[in-house]
Order: sequence, then C-alpha cells, then structure tokens
Amino acid sequence: MKCQNCSVKKKVRSEKEFKALLNRLSRIEGQVRGVRSMLENDAYCIDILTQVSAINAALNSFNKILIANHIRTCVKENIQAGNDEVVEELVSTLQKLMK
Repeated sequence: MKCQNCSVKKKVRSEKEFKALLNRLSRIEGQVRGVRSMLENDAYCIDILTQVSAINAALNSFNKILIANHIRTCVKENIQAGNDEVVEELVSTLQKLMK
C-alpha cells in the first residue's frame, strides 16, 4: 500500500543520521504515550499542556535537523545537477512548516 502523503522520491541516509532521527522519534513517541497516560489518569490540564508543548518543541527540533540535512545533501546535489526545482520544493515546505 502506497503512502498517500509520500512522494516516490527516496533518500538513503547514513547509519548515523538514521539512528539519530529514529532515536528522536522514539523519544517523542514516549512523550506522546506519557501524555495519553496523563489524560487517562486525570492529570491537571496545565501539566498536560506543558508536556504537549515539550512534544511540539521536540518535533520542531527533529524538523530542524531533517531540513538541515536535506539542504546539505538533497538540495545541494540537485542544484549541482542543474535541478533548480528543488529550491521551490524547499520554499513550499518551509512555508507549510511555518504556518
């Protein structure tokens, strides 16, 4: 089954980059499970909101790393190959992220 939101493009990441991104996502998953547990245990609203804010910060940090790696590899390689369309793709993505 094909992902509806995924392009057909692929990116081979170094083992170091892959593990670092995966570790960040695993921590975020743990934080989300923690918020679910807080909700199930009738935690105070402000405590839950504080944890949700931490999750948002962690996701933003993940995005910053992914974007930086994307610019250093995919964007750079595409521009060097004469594919300037990658710049518009990046601009469009950044605009979506900054809503």
